Amino acid sequence: MTIHSYPLYWPEGWPRTKSTKPSQFSTRFATARDGLLSEIRRFGGQQIILSTNVELRRDGLPYANQRNPEDSGVAVYFQFKGESQVFACDRWSKVEDNIQAIRKTIEAIRGIERWGSTEMMNRMFRGFQALPETASSSSQAWWDVLGVSSDSPLTEIEIAYRKKAKGAHPDMGGSHEEMIALNDAVSQARKQHANSSAG
Repeated sequence: MTIHSYPLYWPEGWPRTKSTKPSQFSTRFATARDGLLSEIRRFGGQQIILSTNVELRRDGLPYANQRNPEDSGVAVYFQFKGESQVFACDRWSKVEDNIQAIRKTIEAIRGIERWGSTEMMNRMFRGFQALPETASSSSQAWWDVLGVSSDSPLTEIEIAYRKKAKGAHPDMGGSHEEMIALNDAVSQARKQHANSSAG
């Protein structure tokens, strides 16, 4: 599932670029977006949230004649090996160019894995772990966020997560923050179940 989050939710602690530049990419929005999502999925990234200041139609494409937003920054959040990750870019003056820049960065990181340095790739991704973004995600126990008990079976947890994720979608009255909190909660639940199964 991919969620488009509007307006842009810039990650905590990630510095902003003072002045943007035109880029050489010449990539259309849909092409850059689809390429980025493909790159993330190729190495196992899941629960992707792409956040920009571009308002999209239901089919995921920008409205016609929409001007390039003043803030062209892009942030993409996703789960990788049970951890919340974030990549962000606002160096370029167009949203699609910032999406393409993130795509190229992830493509290069994937190259590290292909060339046989998987542990190096894993260490690099640890550097992109998302910081806790809301007070609720850091102060509430995962089972409270998901509305289950701490000893619920994983199948029940996954069902609760999917139900809550539908309501947390920004288009359904939810917010980007709610989605991050849900992703963090389900990650913690999956880790706890994996650890109890291994032990």
